[in-house]
Amino acid sequence: MNGIVIVDKPQGWTSQDVTARLRRVFNTRRIGHGGTLDPMATGVLPVFVGRATRGVEFFEHAEKVYETLLRPGITTDTEDITGTVLSERDAFVTGEMLEQVLPRFRGEILQVPPMYSALKVNGQKLCDLARKGKEVERQPRPITIHELTLLGVEAEGIRLRVHCSKGTYIRTLCKDIGDALGCGGCMAALRRVTAGEYTIDEAVPLETLLEAPAPEQYLRSVDTMFRKDPAVTLTANQEKRCRNGNAFSLDLPDGTYRAYGKSGEFLMLAKVESGVMSTIKSFFEV
Repeated sequence: MNGIVIVDKPQGWTSQDVTARLRRVFNTRRIGHGGTLDPMATGVLPVFVGRATRGVEFFEHAEKVYETLLRPGITTDTEDITGTVLSERDAFVTGEMLEQVLPRFRGEILQVPPMYSALKVNGQKLCDLARKGKEVERQPRPITIHELTLLGVEAEGIRLRVHCSKGTYIRTLCKDIGDALGCGGCMAALRRVTAGEYTIDEAVPLETLLEAPAPEQYLRSVDTMFRKDPAVTLTANQEKRCRNGNAFSLDLPDGTYRAYGKSGEFLMLAKVESGVMSTIKSFFEV
């Protein structure tokens, strides 16, 4: 089996838990996921099966959209509600207060990664150091918040929608917004609603996949992750050169393309430069 299944990850599962379970469902060792979600998070988790795993690398820089709940007045060591509470206070936050604070977190900003993260310093994961009670200096990293929208202020907390670049920690964003409000804060819930080309409307609950008599029905072709790129059908000779890994002339504007054979098989993600098409990544069966 080859393809991508868009899983709606349930709370309490790691991304690795999901792929391990689906490895048995699809009866293959070749499986990987596109973008780790913490156990407390839910939502869009693309899982790549079989030859489609060749596409995982293109998800490394995919933009993500999240909906999150910020709990004002509470700070924790993990920056989310699952951690040890460091401080707790009453917090009165209005929409007007948030509209004054949120603009400073939009666009290109610097973010200090949390101690409870898989990032490494001198070969050691920060989370391993944090569990030993150690804290080390972390350098701020540039990230981009394309969109930060206030969805509402309610008894449970502040609901936000965040469209962000790779490397963004939403729990750190919640903490930093809480600090800017002057009351502190942490992330109380997180749901990924978009990852790259895929949205929550396309996602299949994990339970459905585990119980499906024919789970392959939920696999989609790997070319769906490149659907923003224009498609081109190659001639028989061009397809032959493609399968041999050779470049060839093609009268198209410079850019990235999805290249297909006459039979409709998705052959490769390709680029055209100065009238020459070459392979970025091949996906045809060898």
